[in-house]
Amino acid sequence: MARKKKKRRLRPALIIISLLTVLTAAGFYLFIHFSKSRFVHYTEFGIDIPVNYSMHGIDVSKHQSTIEWDEVRQMKVNNIHLDFAFMKATEGVDDMDRQFKRNWKMCGQEQITRGAYHFFIASKSGKAQALNFIRIVDLQPGDLPPVLDVEQTFNVSLADLQQRVSDWLQIVEREYGVKPIIYTNADFYKNYLAGKFDNYPLWVAHYLVKDKPRISRDWTFWQHSESGHVNGIDAFVDFNVFNGDSADFEALKVK
Repeated sequence: MARKKKKRRLRPALIIISLLTVLTAAGFYLFIHFSKSRFVHYTEFGIDIPVNYSMHGIDVSKHQSTIEWDEVRQMKVNNIHLDFAFMKATEGVDDMDRQFKRNWKMCGQEQITRGAYHFFIASKSGKAQALNFIRIVDLQPGDLPPVLDVEQTFNVSLADLQQRVSDWLQIVEREYGVKPIIYTNADFYKNYLAGKFDNYPLWVAHYLVKDKPRISRDWTFWQHSESGHVNGIDAFVDFNVFNGDSADFEALKVK
């Protein structure tokens, strides 16, 4: 009789242990499932898109030629539409992208949140390049912060590269009153910028990964593809996601 009572007492404990095991496994699965990007192929966009991000956008330059921004705004497939667009404004100390003024104006008219970037030539003065950007770009409340696209060393030393990048960032921040965003790829950031510019928002380019960009620091935008299709654009387009929700996105904008 004593043995039978002992067995009956063990059954609830075994049930509890089994339930905890199942719940732990389910929790682990949900963590893995929701902590990774879930890519879905969209034929209309021509690429796989990480659908567990709510804010999607593109970046363009003269290479996309003349863009019909009304068609860009109207394109929506299921729950995916384009919330923002970055566009190249300037390069080096005196170049301006030939499509920038039109893109800036038309994108704004279509009420797509817009942002401007400068392509950095590391062999040139960071101060002079900052002044080139400031001369061309008139940021308004509601625009995204200015972006420094730095992805090549141009054979300069690490010290010179970092000093010139720092000069650009500081001058532009003083001018617009907002901290600029750094755009680069994951490897370049790790090799040339990490540790020096970790307090700046990061827009990281990393393709052919199916979870998230492989970089140890936090990031704000992720350029996940360079071969998307968008109505109104007769060329391949870079696709990006914003790492946050609509409230975070609003908080990032120029005030």
